[in-house]
Amino acid sequence: MDTRNADLTFGATDYLVYVAPLNTASPSAFADPSAAWQCMGWVTTSGGTFKIADEKKDIQAAGSLEPIRTLMTRSTKTMQATFQEAINPLVRALYDNVPVATLEPTAGVVSYELPDKPDDLRYAFIFDTVDGDKRNRFYMPNGMVTERGDEQPQTEDVWAVQMTFTFYKGAAGSAVKRTIGYGAVDVTDFFS
Repeated sequence: MDTRNADLTFGATDYLVYVAPLNTASPSAFADPSAAWQCMGWVTTSGGTFKIADEKKDIQAAGSLEPIRTLMTRSTKTMQATFQEAINPLVRALYDNVPVATLEPTAGVVSYELPDKPDDLRYAFIFDTVDGDKRNRFYMPNGMVTERGDEQPQTEDVWAVQMTFTFYKGAAGSAVKRTIGYGAVDVTDFFS
């Protein structure tokens, strides 16, 4: 049976990233996040790049040219996104690895020290992607910024800030939970 359906293609028309304190519960399905969640602002049109890197170890033994066993040792999940609001307090705090409260201004100005060694600042994240009535949500209860792109304020474009987030198991579950809303697309043929 041919189950191809062009409506199952997904072209993100919007990409939203939310941050909240570590292990904040996920909103149900595609409900709007509660007040604990804050939007990190505009993201570039390239959206986010989700990666899964599985690591394994092959066990070799005398008498066999092939491994006799393979151990799955790790599965690392990351998301990379480029934020366009370079002076958004949430973006700055995550990029500079300082608590968000550090960026609260006095008379419109803030000054703070960047840490000499990285702090283990962890948060919960939601990455929402929208295509018409179709939705894709990643919920990560325990994540942190593990890589930062170069900063380059310039006159030809906005000052963008690129970060890679790594996700770890949360207090009550896995490192990443995906929720897909198919919208009006009928997918029953896939399960017949």
